Amino acid sequence: MEDVVRYYVGFNLVPGIGPLRLARLIERCGSIAAAWHADETMMIAAGLDARSMAGLQEARRRIDLDAELERLRAVGVTPISIADPRYPPLLRMIPAPPPLLYLCGTLTPADQRAVAIVGTRHPSHYGREAARRLARDLASAGMTIVSGLALGIDTIAHTAALEAGGRTIAVLASGIDRVYPERNRALAERIKTSGALLSDYPLGTPPAPLNFPPRNRIISGLSLATLVVEAGESSGALITVQFALDQGREVMAVPGSIFNPLSAGPHRLIRDGAAIVTGADDVLAVLNLDRQTTLADTPLDVALTPEEEAIYAVVMAEPQHIDMIGRAAGQSAAATAAALALLELKGLVRQVAPLYYARGR
Repeated sequence: MEDVVRYYVGFNLVPGIGPLRLARLIERCGSIAAAWHADETMMIAAGLDARSMAGLQEARRRIDLDAELERLRAVGVTPISIADPRYPPLLRMIPAPPPLLYLCGTLTPADQRAVAIVGTRHPSHYGREAARRLARDLASAGMTIVSGLALGIDTIAHTAALEAGGRTIAVLASGIDRVYPERNRALAERIKTSGALLSDYPLGTPPAPLNFPPRNRIISGLSLATLVVEAGESSGALITVQFALDQGREVMAVPGSIFNPLSAGPHRLIRDGAAIVTGADDVLAVLNLDRQTTLADTPLDVALTPEEEAIYAVVMAEPQHIDMIGRAAGQSAAATAAALALLELKGLVRQVAPLYYARGR
């Protein structure tokens, strides 16, 4: 397999030869190795234009394939070609799948139960909690969470999946050695241990704007469904949706407030026929999948004071301001703040933003 993948690594460094042209060249030449060594007659017969032919000839003179493989090994990257049995089966099924993936981490058969969770980089409190809960519950139910490592919904989805002890896959719009955004480098390291970082871009590729739509195509291609949590009318998340539709995959959306511009994208998708999602069970039902792990509300197994019980009883899944919580519980501001601090230490509530709290379980 290594003898095969070295040629895929080489072709991935040739400008102008994408999945379709490479497939035609391999078909004409009979193998990936023969395609790499194709003469001009074979290249023309395969439909390569002058620029692509020049690029391949230059690459053969310039690139040491064995050195390229060693460079990948040195930074802990595994190249996975489309000829490799480890190549993701769902991705292999899309039109013109990427011939080569760069992998950090592991891919497993369990990743065929995958859902993409995408959305805005600037979610509301509601959007953050919806993404966190859905990713957590889906990961706990045995689903792999796929997203793009961007700030906002992507980051929340990856993090919640990891915190639930589940698997998550992050697809990069850059070389796998160029984690973007930089502030998610620590998250990327965690993902490697409980999932995978994937890219189809060579090492060193910067995260240029033109790289993101092809990245989104891989996100949807790895997934049985794409779930949108908050997205404006022009959000990049809707590009992922279009790819999912083109690939024959399910599209789902979380409804939101009619007063929030970030609900415009999901609401348009729902009007166009996307499945409405209010919980993990909705996703599993649309996909006709069973839970692999039973989810249940975590029972209280810690002692609470009367003040803590009063506060906990009114804290909701949706974030609320501390003043609203205190009024609903009939507690003073000082007593509310103290009870919330203790409940947070016990893991029963979470501070999702300054002075805003939600249930932690």
